[in-house]
Amino acid sequence: MDATVISLPLPALPEGWEAEKDFRIIGGVAKSSATARTLEPVGPHFLAHARRARHKRTFSEDDRIQAQERAKKIEENEDSDISEPEDPILLQRDAKDWKTQDHYKVLGLSKYRWRATEEQIKRAHRKKVLKHHPDKKAAAGRADDDNFFKCIQKATEILLDPVKRRQFDSVDEEADVEPPTKKQLAKGNYYKLWGNVFKSEARFSKIHPVPSFGDENSTKEEVENFYNFWYNFDSWRSFEYLDEEVPDDNENRDQKRHMERKNANARKKKKAEDNARLRKLLDDAAAGDERIKRFRQEANAAKHKKRLEREAAERAAAEEARRKKEEEERLAKEAEEKAKAEREAAKKAKEAAKNAVKKNKRVLRGSVKDANYFVEGDASPATIDAVLGDVELIQGRIDADEIAALATKLSGLKVADEIKDVWKGEVERLLAAGKLQDGEIKALSS
Repeated sequence: MDATVISLPLPALPEGWEAEKDFRIIGGVAKSSATARTLEPVGPHFLAHARRARHKRTFSEDDRIQAQERAKKIEENEDSDISEPEDPILLQRDAKDWKTQDHYKVLGLSKYRWRATEEQIKRAHRKKVLKHHPDKKAAAGRADDDNFFKCIQKATEILLDPVKRRQFDSVDEEADVEPPTKKQLAKGNYYKLWGNVFKSEARFSKIHPVPSFGDENSTKEEVENFYNFWYNFDSWRSFEYLDEEVPDDNENRDQKRHMERKNANARKKKKAEDNARLRKLLDDAAAGDERIKRFRQEANAAKHKKRLEREAAERAAAEEARRKKEEEERLAKEAEEKAKAEREAAKKAKEAAKNAVKKNKRVLRGSVKDANYFVEGDASPATIDAVLGDVELIQGRIDADEIAALATKLSGLKVADEIKDVWKGEVERLLAAGKLQDGEIKALSS
Protein backbone atom coordinates (compact mmCIF):
# COMPACT_ATOMS: atom_id res chain seq x y z
CA MET A 1 0.00 0.00 0.00
CA ASP A 2 1.47 3.42 -1.07
CA ALA A 3 1.75 6.19 1.54
CA THR A 4 0.68 9.73 0.69
CA VAL A 5 2.75 12.57 2.10
CA ILE A 6 0.83 15.75 2.86
CA SER A 7 2.73 18.95 3.65
CA LEU A 8 1.16 21.14 6.35
CA PRO A 9 3.09 24.41 6.71
CA LEU A 10 3.07 26.11 10.11
CA PRO A 11 0.85 29.17 10.30
CA ALA A 12 2.67 32.47 9.96
CA LEU A 13 3.16 34.64 13.03
CA PRO A 14 1.11 37.79 13.22
CA GLU A 15 2.77 40.79 11.70
CA GLY A 16 4.87 42.68 14.22
CA TRP A 17 4.99 39.74 16.74
CA GLU A 18 8.09 39.76 18.93
CA ALA A 19 9.09 37.29 21.65
CA GLU A 20 10.31 40.00 24.05
CA LYS A 21 7.04 41.86 24.16
CA ASP A 22 4.41 39.30 22.97
CA PHE A 23 5.55 36.04 24.80
CA ARG A 24 3.52 35.50 27.97
CA ILE A 25 4.05 32.95 30.77
CA ILE A 26 0.76 31.29 31.63
CA GLY A 27 2.04 28.81 34.28
CA GLY A 28 5.02 27.51 36.20
CA VAL A 29 6.32 24.66 38.36
CA ALA A 30 5.90 25.09 42.10
CA LYS A 31 9.10 24.75 44.08
CA SER A 32 7.38 22.63 46.76
CA SER A 33 6.41 19.92 44.22
CA ALA A 34 9.90 19.40 42.81
CA THR A 35 11.56 16.03 43.82
CA ALA A 36 15.13 14.92 43.23
CA ARG A 37 15.39 11.50 41.47
CA THR A 38 18.39 9.27 40.75
CA LEU A 39 18.09 7.71 37.27
CA GLU A 40 20.15 4.73 36.08
CA PRO A 41 20.37 3.64 32.43
CA VAL A 42 19.05 0.11 31.85
CA GLY A 43 17.88 -2.15 29.04
CA PRO A 44 19.47 -4.03 26.12
CA HIS A 45 20.17 -0.85 24.13
CA PHE A 46 22.17 0.70 26.96
CA LEU A 47 24.06 -2.58 27.49
CA ALA A 48 24.89 -2.71 23.77
CA HIS A 49 26.08 0.89 23.94
CA ALA A 50 28.21 0.12 27.02
CA ARG A 51 29.68 -2.96 25.31
CA ARG A 52 30.59 -1.01 22.18
CA ALA A 53 32.11 1.80 24.26
CA ARG A 54 34.11 -0.63 26.39
CA HIS A 55 35.58 -2.53 23.43
CA LYS A 56 35.69 0.55 21.19
CA ARG A 57 33.68 -1.12 18.43
CA THR A 58 31.53 0.29 15.69
CA PHE A 59 27.91 -0.74 15.29
CA SER A 60 28.65 -3.09 12.36
CA GLU A 61 31.70 -4.63 14.03
CA ASP A 62 29.79 -5.33 17.25
CA ASP A 63 26.84 -6.88 15.36
CA ARG A 64 29.22 -9.22 13.48
CA ILE A 65 30.98 -10.40 16.64
CA GLN A 66 27.67 -10.96 18.47
CA ALA A 67 26.35 -13.03 15.54
CA GLN A 68 29.49 -15.21 15.62
CA GLU A 69 29.13 -15.80 19.36
CA ARG A 70 25.46 -16.76 19.00
CA ALA A 71 26.27 -19.21 16.21
CA LYS A 72 29.08 -20.72 18.28
CA LYS A 73 26.78 -21.07 21.28
CA ILE A 74 24.11 -22.83 19.21
CA GLU A 75 26.73 -25.19 17.81
CA GLU A 76 28.05 -25.95 21.28
CA ASN A 77 24.51 -26.62 22.56
CA GLU A 78 23.84 -29.02 19.72
CA ASP A 79 27.10 -30.83 20.34
CA SER A 80 26.32 -31.08 24.05
CA ASP A 81 22.83 -32.49 23.39
CA ILE A 82 23.86 -34.94 20.69
CA SER A 83 27.41 -36.16 21.25
CA GLU A 84 26.95 -39.95 21.01
CA PRO A 85 29.82 -41.65 19.17
CA GLU A 86 28.87 -43.64 16.08
CA ASP A 87 29.25 -47.40 16.11
CA PRO A 88 31.24 -48.53 13.03
CA ILE A 89 28.98 -51.57 12.69
CA LEU A 90 25.97 -49.26 12.61
CA LEU A 91 27.42 -47.48 9.57
CA GLN A 92 27.38 -50.77 7.64
CA ARG A 93 23.65 -51.42 8.10
CA ASP A 94 21.49 -52.34 5.13
CA ALA A 95 18.86 -49.65 4.61
CA LYS A 96 16.33 -52.29 3.47
CA ASP A 97 16.45 -53.87 6.92
CA TRP A 98 15.01 -50.71 8.54
CA LYS A 99 12.51 -52.54 10.79
CA THR A 100 15.30 -54.06 12.88
CA GLN A 101 17.35 -50.88 13.21
CA ASP A 102 17.49 -48.79 16.39
CA HIS A 103 16.20 -45.45 15.11
CA TYR A 104 17.33 -43.56 18.22
CA LYS A 105 20.83 -45.01 17.96
CA VAL A 106 21.02 -44.13 14.24
CA LEU A 107 20.35 -40.48 15.13
CA GLY A 108 22.61 -40.54 18.19
CA LEU A 109 19.72 -40.23 20.68
CA SER A 110 20.21 -43.48 22.62
CA LYS A 111 20.33 -41.73 25.98
CA TYR A 112 17.07 -39.89 25.28
CA ARG A 113 15.02 -42.49 23.39
CA TRP A 114 11.26 -42.02 24.04
CA ARG A 115 12.01 -38.85 26.04
CA ALA A 116 13.64 -37.14 23.03
CA THR A 117 11.77 -34.00 21.94
CA GLU A 118 10.83 -33.19 18.37
CA GLU A 119 13.42 -30.39 18.36
CA GLN A 120 16.16 -32.78 19.47
CA ILE A 121 15.22 -35.22 16.71
CA LYS A 122 15.35 -32.46 14.12
CA ARG A 123 18.72 -31.21 15.37
CA ALA A 124 20.12 -34.74 15.38
CA HIS A 125 18.87 -35.24 11.84
CA ARG A 126 20.53 -32.03 10.65
CA LYS A 127 23.81 -33.01 12.24
CA LYS A 128 23.77 -36.52 10.75
CA VAL A 129 22.79 -35.22 7.32
CA LEU A 130 25.65 -32.71 7.35
CA LYS A 131 28.04 -35.52 8.13
CA HIS A 132 26.70 -38.36 5.97
CA HIS A 133 25.05 -36.69 2.95
CA PRO A 134 26.17 -38.45 -0.27
CA ASP A 135 27.04 -35.10 -1.92
CA LYS A 136 29.37 -34.22 0.95
CA LYS A 137 31.07 -37.61 0.71
CA ALA A 138 31.46 -37.24 -3.03
CA ALA A 139 32.97 -33.78 -2.58
CA ALA A 140 35.44 -35.28 -0.10
CA GLY A 141 36.45 -37.93 -2.64
CA ARG A 142 34.77 -40.82 -0.72
CA ALA A 143 32.92 -43.41 -2.74
CA ASP A 144 30.90 -44.85 0.19
CA ASP A 145 27.37 -45.99 -0.55
CA ASP A 146 24.44 -44.03 0.87
CA ASN A 147 22.94 -46.89 2.89
CA PHE A 148 23.50 -45.19 6.25
CA PHE A 149 22.11 -41.93 4.91
CA LYS A 150 18.92 -43.82 4.00
CA CYS A 151 18.89 -45.26 7.54
CA ILE A 152 19.07 -41.69 8.87
CA GLN A 153 16.17 -40.60 6.69
CA LYS A 154 14.07 -43.62 7.68
CA ALA A 155 14.79 -43.07 11.40
CA THR A 156 13.78 -39.41 11.09
CA GLU A 157 10.62 -40.36 9.19
CA ILE A 158 9.61 -42.84 11.91
CA LEU A 159 10.44 -40.64 14.90
CA LEU A 160 8.81 -37.46 13.55
CA ASP A 161 5.54 -39.30 12.83
CA PRO A 162 3.61 -39.53 16.16
CA VAL A 163 1.80 -42.74 15.18
CA LYS A 164 4.87 -44.54 13.81
CA ARG A 165 7.01 -43.36 16.69
CA ARG A 166 4.51 -44.70 19.24
CA GLN A 167 4.51 -48.03 17.40
CA PHE A 168 8.31 -48.16 17.54
CA ASP A 169 8.42 -47.03 21.19
CA SER A 170 5.96 -49.81 21.95
CA VAL A 171 8.55 -52.46 21.02
CA ASP A 172 11.74 -50.56 21.93
CA GLU A 173 13.38 -53.03 24.30
CA GLU A 174 16.44 -50.78 24.67
CA ALA A 175 14.27 -48.40 26.75
CA ASP A 176 13.30 -51.12 29.21
CA VAL A 177 14.89 -51.36 32.63
CA GLU A 178 15.60 -54.96 33.56
CA PRO A 179 14.24 -56.12 36.94
CA PRO A 180 16.91 -56.24 39.65
CA THR A 181 18.61 -59.52 40.44
CA LYS A 182 18.79 -61.04 43.92
CA LYS A 183 22.43 -60.00 44.11
CA GLN A 184 21.57 -56.40 43.22
CA LEU A 185 18.72 -56.34 45.73
CA ALA A 186 21.01 -57.71 48.45
CA LYS A 187 23.46 -54.83 47.97
CA GLY A 188 21.34 -51.97 46.64
CA ASN A 189 18.30 -49.96 47.64
CA TYR A 190 15.30 -52.23 47.10
CA TYR A 191 12.83 -49.41 46.51
CA LYS A 192 15.09 -47.43 44.18
CA LEU A 193 15.92 -50.47 42.03
CA TRP A 194 12.29 -51.51 41.62
CA GLY A 195 11.22 -47.86 41.31
CA ASN A 196 13.42 -47.49 38.20
CA VAL A 197 11.75 -50.53 36.64
CA PHE A 198 8.22 -49.19 37.10
CA LYS A 199 9.26 -45.68 36.12
CA SER A 200 10.32 -47.18 32.78
CA GLU A 201 7.07 -49.13 32.44
CA ALA A 202 5.03 -46.02 33.26
CA ARG A 203 5.67 -44.64 29.76
CA PHE A 204 3.03 -47.07 28.44
CA SER A 205 0.27 -45.87 30.79
CA LYS A 206 -2.90 -44.31 29.39
CA ILE A 207 -3.55 -42.71 32.79
CA HIS A 208 -1.33 -40.06 34.32
CA PRO A 209 0.07 -39.33 36.82
CA VAL A 210 1.33 -42.84 37.54
CA PRO A 211 1.85 -43.73 41.24
CA SER A 212 5.52 -44.18 42.10
CA PHE A 213 6.94 -47.22 43.87
CA GLY A 214 7.81 -45.07 46.88
CA ASP A 215 10.24 -45.92 49.65
CA GLU A 216 10.35 -47.48 53.10
CA ASN A 217 8.46 -44.48 54.53
CA SER A 218 5.47 -44.77 52.20
CA THR A 219 2.09 -45.04 53.88
CA LYS A 220 -0.17 -48.06 53.58
CA GLU A 221 -2.56 -46.07 51.40
CA GLU A 222 0.25 -45.07 49.02
CA VAL A 223 1.50 -48.66 48.72
CA GLU A 224 -2.01 -50.00 48.13
CA ASN A 225 -2.66 -47.32 45.51
CA PHE A 226 0.55 -48.30 43.71
CA TYR A 227 -0.23 -52.03 43.53
CA ASN A 228 -3.91 -51.48 42.73
CA PHE A 229 -2.94 -49.16 39.88
CA TRP A 230 -0.37 -51.53 38.41
CA TYR A 231 -2.41 -54.71 38.84
CA ASN A 232 -5.14 -52.92 36.83
CA PHE A 233 -2.64 -51.25 34.48
CA ASP A 234 -4.20 -49.74 31.34
CA SER A 235 -1.46 -49.82 28.70
CA TRP A 236 -1.49 -48.16 25.29
CA ARG A 237 1.29 -50.48 24.20
CA SER A 238 0.66 -52.14 20.83
CA PHE A 239 2.75 -54.31 18.57
CA GLU A 240 1.83 -53.15 15.06
CA TYR A 241 5.48 -52.35 14.41
CA LEU A 242 6.27 -56.08 14.33
CA ASP A 243 3.51 -56.88 11.82
CA GLU A 244 4.48 -58.80 8.73
CA GLU A 245 4.06 -56.89 5.49
CA VAL A 246 0.61 -57.21 3.96
CA PRO A 247 0.58 -57.36 0.13
CA ASP A 248 -1.07 -54.35 -1.49
CA ASP A 249 -2.11 -56.08 -4.73
CA ASN A 250 -5.84 -56.56 -5.07
CA GLU A 251 -5.46 -59.86 -6.94
CA ASN A 252 -4.57 -61.83 -3.84
CA ARG A 253 -7.26 -60.73 -1.38
CA ASP A 254 -7.36 -64.07 0.43
CA GLN A 255 -3.66 -63.86 1.23
CA LYS A 256 -4.11 -60.26 2.38
CA ARG A 257 -6.92 -61.24 4.76
CA HIS A 258 -4.86 -64.18 5.98
CA MET A 259 -1.90 -61.91 6.76
CA GLU A 260 -4.14 -59.39 8.54
CA ARG A 261 -5.62 -62.16 10.73
CA LYS A 262 -2.15 -63.52 11.40
CA ASN A 263 -0.88 -60.08 12.44
CA ALA A 264 -3.92 -59.48 14.66
CA ASN A 265 -3.41 -62.83 16.42
CA ALA A 266 0.31 -62.11 16.83
CA ARG A 267 -0.46 -58.74 18.43
CA LYS A 268 -2.99 -60.33 20.78
CA LYS A 269 -0.47 -62.98 21.80
CA LYS A 270 2.29 -60.40 22.40
CA LYS A 271 -0.17 -58.27 24.41
CA ALA A 272 -1.02 -61.26 26.62
CA GLU A 273 2.67 -62.07 27.07
CA ASP A 274 3.40 -58.46 28.00
CA ASN A 275 0.57 -58.45 30.57
CA ALA A 276 1.94 -61.68 32.06
CA ARG A 277 5.43 -60.16 32.15
CA LEU A 278 4.19 -57.06 33.95
CA ARG A 279 2.20 -59.14 36.43
CA LYS A 280 5.29 -61.22 37.20
CA LEU A 281 7.23 -58.00 37.83
CA LEU A 282 4.55 -56.92 40.29
CA ASP A 283 4.46 -60.32 41.99
CA ASP A 284 8.25 -60.34 42.37
CA ALA A 285 8.28 -56.76 43.70
CA ALA A 286 5.46 -57.49 46.15
CA ALA A 287 7.10 -60.74 47.33
CA GLY A 288 10.11 -58.90 48.72
CA ASP A 289 8.36 -55.67 49.71
CA GLU A 290 9.01 -55.28 53.43
CA ARG A 291 6.29 -52.64 53.62
CA ILE A 292 3.62 -55.18 52.68
CA LYS A 293 4.99 -57.60 55.27
CA ARG A 294 4.98 -54.84 57.88
CA PHE A 295 1.44 -53.75 56.99
CA ARG A 296 0.30 -57.39 57.10
CA GLN A 297 1.90 -57.88 60.51
CA GLU A 298 0.31 -54.68 61.78
CA ALA A 299 -3.04 -55.78 60.34
CA ASN A 300 -2.68 -59.22 61.97
CA ALA A 301 -1.69 -57.60 65.25
CA ALA A 302 -4.67 -55.27 65.05
CA LYS A 303 -6.90 -58.20 64.08
CA HIS A 304 -5.50 -60.28 66.97
CA LYS A 305 -5.99 -57.36 69.35
CA LYS A 306 -9.52 -56.89 68.08
CA ARG A 307 -10.19 -60.61 68.50
CA LEU A 308 -8.84 -60.55 72.05
CA GLU A 309 -10.94 -57.48 72.82
CA ARG A 310 -13.99 -59.20 71.32
CA GLU A 311 -13.33 -62.38 73.30
CA ALA A 312 -12.81 -60.32 76.46
CA ALA A 313 -16.04 -58.46 75.77
CA GLU A 314 -17.82 -61.77 75.14
CA ARG A 315 -16.45 -63.20 78.39
CA ALA A 316 -17.48 -60.06 80.25
CA ALA A 317 -20.92 -60.21 78.67
CA ALA A 318 -21.22 -63.92 79.52
CA GLU A 319 -20.10 -63.26 83.08
CA GLU A 320 -22.56 -60.40 83.36
CA ALA A 321 -25.32 -62.59 81.93
CA ARG A 322 -24.42 -65.39 84.36
CA ARG A 323 -24.35 -62.96 87.27
CA LYS A 324 -27.63 -61.44 86.15
CA LYS A 325 -29.18 -64.87 85.77
CA GLU A 326 -27.98 -65.93 89.22
CA GLU A 327 -29.31 -62.68 90.66
CA GLU A 328 -32.63 -63.21 88.92
CA GLU A 329 -32.74 -66.81 90.15
CA ARG A 330 -31.88 -65.66 93.68
CA LEU A 331 -34.54 -62.95 93.61
CA ALA A 332 -37.03 -65.39 92.11
CA LYS A 333 -36.20 -67.93 94.79
CA GLU A 334 -36.53 -65.32 97.53
CA ALA A 335 -39.79 -64.11 96.00
CA GLU A 336 -41.02 -67.69 95.79
CA GLU A 337 -40.02 -68.37 99.37
CA LYS A 338 -41.63 -65.13 100.49
CA ALA A 339 -44.77 -65.91 98.53
CA LYS A 340 -44.76 -69.40 99.97
CA ALA A 341 -44.33 -68.01 103.46
CA GLU A 342 -47.07 -65.50 102.79
CA ARG A 343 -49.31 -68.27 101.46
CA GLU A 344 -48.61 -70.38 104.50
CA ALA A 345 -49.15 -67.40 106.79
CA ALA A 346 -52.32 -66.54 104.96
CA LYS A 347 -53.39 -70.15 105.14
CA LYS A 348 -52.66 -70.21 108.83
CA ALA A 349 -54.40 -66.89 109.29
CA LYS A 350 -57.31 -68.16 107.28
CA GLU A 351 -57.40 -71.35 109.32
CA ALA A 352 -57.10 -69.30 112.48
CA ALA A 353 -59.87 -66.97 111.33
CA LYS A 354 -61.94 -69.94 110.32
CA ASN A 355 -61.34 -71.57 113.66
CA ALA A 356 -62.06 -68.29 115.39
CA VAL A 357 -65.30 -68.01 113.46
CA LYS A 358 -66.18 -71.58 114.40
CA LYS A 359 -65.27 -70.87 117.99
CA ASN A 360 -67.28 -67.63 117.98
CA LYS A 361 -70.22 -69.43 116.40
CA ARG A 362 -70.01 -72.04 119.12
CA VAL A 363 -70.06 -69.17 121.63
CA LEU A 364 -73.20 -67.78 119.91
CA ARG A 365 -74.92 -71.13 119.91
CA GLY A 366 -73.65 -71.83 123.42
CA SER A 367 -75.11 -68.52 124.67
CA VAL A 368 -78.66 -69.42 123.64
CA LYS A 369 -78.17 -72.87 125.09
CA ASP A 370 -76.94 -71.32 128.35
CA ALA A 371 -80.08 -69.17 128.28
CA ASN A 372 -82.16 -72.41 127.89
CA TYR A 373 -83.33 -71.08 124.57
CA PHE A 374 -85.10 -68.30 126.45
CA VAL A 375 -87.87 -70.51 127.96
CA GLU A 376 -88.72 -71.77 131.41
CA GLY A 377 -88.23 -75.47 131.96
CA ASP A 378 -87.24 -77.86 129.27
CA ALA A 379 -87.17 -76.34 125.80
CA SER A 380 -89.06 -78.20 123.16
CA PRO A 381 -87.34 -79.28 119.98
CA ALA A 382 -89.39 -76.75 118.02
CA THR A 383 -88.27 -73.95 120.30
CA ILE A 384 -84.67 -75.08 120.06
CA ASP A 385 -84.90 -75.23 116.27
CA ALA A 386 -86.51 -71.80 116.11
CA VAL A 387 -83.88 -70.17 118.33
CA LEU A 388 -80.98 -71.91 116.56
CA GLY A 389 -82.55 -71.00 113.20
CA ASP A 390 -82.51 -67.33 114.15
CA VAL A 391 -78.91 -67.69 115.36
CA GLU A 392 -77.88 -69.28 112.02
CA LEU A 393 -79.74 -66.60 110.06
CA ILE A 394 -77.99 -63.79 111.98
CA GLN A 395 -74.62 -65.50 111.55
CA GLY A 396 -75.22 -65.67 107.84
CA ARG A 397 -75.94 -61.94 107.59
CA ILE A 398 -72.87 -60.69 109.50
CA ASP A 399 -69.11 -61.05 108.79
CA ALA A 400 -66.40 -62.65 110.91
CA ASP A 401 -65.57 -59.44 112.74
CA GLU A 402 -69.20 -58.84 113.64
CA ILE A 403 -69.47 -62.45 114.77
CA ALA A 404 -66.36 -61.93 116.92
CA ALA A 405 -67.74 -58.69 118.37
CA LEU A 406 -71.06 -60.37 119.12
CA ALA A 407 -69.27 -63.35 120.72
CA THR A 408 -67.25 -60.96 122.88
CA LYS A 409 -70.44 -59.41 124.16
CA LEU A 410 -71.94 -62.79 124.94
CA SER A 411 -68.84 -64.27 126.52
CA GLY A 412 -69.15 -64.76 130.26
CA LEU A 413 -72.92 -64.00 130.38
CA LYS A 414 -75.01 -66.55 132.21
CA VAL A 415 -78.23 -64.70 132.85
CA ALA A 416 -80.85 -65.43 130.19
CA ASP A 417 -82.26 -61.92 130.13
CA GLU A 418 -78.82 -60.39 129.65
CA ILE A 419 -78.07 -62.83 126.86
CA LYS A 420 -81.39 -62.11 125.18
CA ASP A 421 -80.84 -58.35 125.47
CA VAL A 422 -77.58 -58.72 123.60
CA TRP A 423 -79.32 -60.71 120.84
CA LYS A 424 -82.16 -58.22 120.66
CA GLY A 425 -79.65 -55.40 120.36
CA GLU A 426 -77.91 -57.23 117.51
CA VAL A 427 -81.22 -57.85 115.72
CA GLU A 428 -82.12 -54.19 115.99
CA ARG A 429 -78.70 -53.18 114.65
CA LEU A 430 -79.08 -55.51 111.69
CA LEU A 431 -82.62 -54.30 111.01
CA ALA A 432 -81.37 -50.72 111.10
CA ALA A 433 -78.51 -51.62 108.75
CA GLY A 434 -80.93 -53.32 106.38
CA LYS A 435 -79.24 -56.68 106.77
CA LEU A 436 -82.43 -58.15 108.19
CA GLN A 437 -86.04 -57.61 107.25
CA ASP A 438 -88.99 -57.32 109.62
CA GLY A 439 -90.44 -60.70 110.41
CA GLU A 440 -87.36 -62.70 109.52
CA ILE A 441 -86.32 -63.11 113.15
CA LYS A 442 -89.05 -64.63 115.36
CA ALA A 443 -87.57 -66.38 118.41
CA LEU A 444 -84.90 -63.78 119.28
CA SER A 445 -86.99 -60.69 118.72
CA SER A 446 -89.81 -61.42 121.24
